[in-house]
Amino acid sequence: MYGDTSNGSSSHRQGNYPPMPHSGSMYQSTPHSMTEDSDFMNRHSSSSNVPGYSSEYTSSISGECSPYAMSPWNQTTASPWAYHDDSTCDSFANGGSGMGGATLIGSLVREEGHIYSLAAVGDLLYTGSDSKNIRVWKKQQDLAGFKSSSGLVKSIVIVGERVFTGHQDGKIRIWKLSPKNPHMHKRIGSLPRLRDVLRSSLIPSNYVEVKRKKSTLWIKHCDAISCLGPTEDGTLLYSGSWDKTFKVWRIADSKCLESVVAHDDAVNAVVAGFNSMVFTGSADGTVKVWRRELHGKGIKHSPVQTLLKQESAVTALAVSPTAPIVYCGSSDGVINFWEGERHLAHGGTLQGHKMAVLCLVAAGSLVISGSADKTMYVWRREGGFHSCLSVLTGHTGPINCLAIVPDQDDEGGIASTARWIVYSGSLDKSVKVWRVSEEPPDALLRGPQHVPVDQGGMYMR
Repeated sequence: MYGDTSNGSSSHRQGNYPPMPHSGSMYQSTPHSMTEDSDFMNRHSSSSNVPGYSSEYTSSISGECSPYAMSPWNQTTASPWAYHDDSTCDSFANGGSGMGGATLIGSLVREEGHIYSLAAVGDLLYTGSDSKNIRVWKKQQDLAGFKSSSGLVKSIVIVGERVFTGHQDGKIRIWKLSPKNPHMHKRIGSLPRLRDVLRSSLIPSNYVEVKRKKSTLWIKHCDAISCLGPTEDGTLLYSGSWDKTFKVWRIADSKCLESVVAHDDAVNAVVAGFNSMVFTGSADGTVKVWRRELHGKGIKHSPVQTLLKQESAVTALAVSPTAPIVYCGSSDGVINFWEGERHLAHGGTLQGHKMAVLCLVAAGSLVISGSADKTMYVWRREGGFHSCLSVLTGHTGPINCLAIVPDQDDEGGIASTARWIVYSGSLDKSVKVWRVSEEPPDALLRGPQHVPVDQGGMYMR
């Protein structure tokens, strides 16, 4: 059954769900400073009024129900909200020693393709690119690799001994470390499972309309997978897609439990958060909050709040692991954040990037942002305020993805101080490795850096 919500969303568990909303004309950027593959980052809102766009694509690129938009912004166009006071943030190229509590400790380069996804656990790093390969690195050394043969690797997450990869073809692959050869990964399945597809295909009510005179099974994404996000306990996996839906998968048996038509445009980010809440961000300029509840033997997600409505596409989300805070990055270069255990209120904005925010990670008291302007900002939360510790430069292309793990001491244990290893992946085909500390030098203990509620969007309280 499906049910319309006050947010105009629909959920499918059994039976039909309604036709997906018609998408208006979309835009394809024509950046001058990037490669020809730069159009595979995020889906940009059709309502954007940022100059420099031209409509070049009039047919689907990645799926039959694609809304036709690929590149989210013109890289040569500065953010209209860019704001930065150089006196409050240390900026250094290539990890200049010491300042800002951040140091560049390595750079991983393998001429295979532009880096679009990262995942890290312990001393292992997984990188995904447009070469169709997933590479595995250990202590900054190339350890192994496995080929997906299914196009651009847009997202990677690690849950226990399994590695999940989301692809441009709308499928999710599942991999496991080979017990016979630690340098090899074996593909053990995909989402949805073939037997589930065959079984569902026999029941007419399992088909949903995705395009005029076109239909597909509700358990299948019909466009590129843009993001993956597991729950903290590792029991569920969320997948977001350019088909405007997010789906819920039970990891134990790879079963699709629910599909939700969440937005009016591509879903660019999904993250499971605190108090059974799930956050989604879209090219339609909104951030929505969903509550996960048991529904008989299954699970149901209900919309509880819309945090943001704006013209700029939402491109990244992150949830603080130590406080009830959610961060949102947008194509206008601004980071918004909201706070609250049950009902979230807008806390302010973090401003500094001159172009789109492409990725966010949060750990400890830190939140780190990567941007199309080729920089990373390290922000530290203390009490109700955020301060900028560092601006990290060194990449020669947009920073498309980030991963963060606790720093380890010489014996392989967790470092006693609040230090983190941060990996940044870029369209310059490199991954840089940074050591970042939560403890700023005394010289950096300055006033608050966050800006209260700004113009340009509607903040729902």
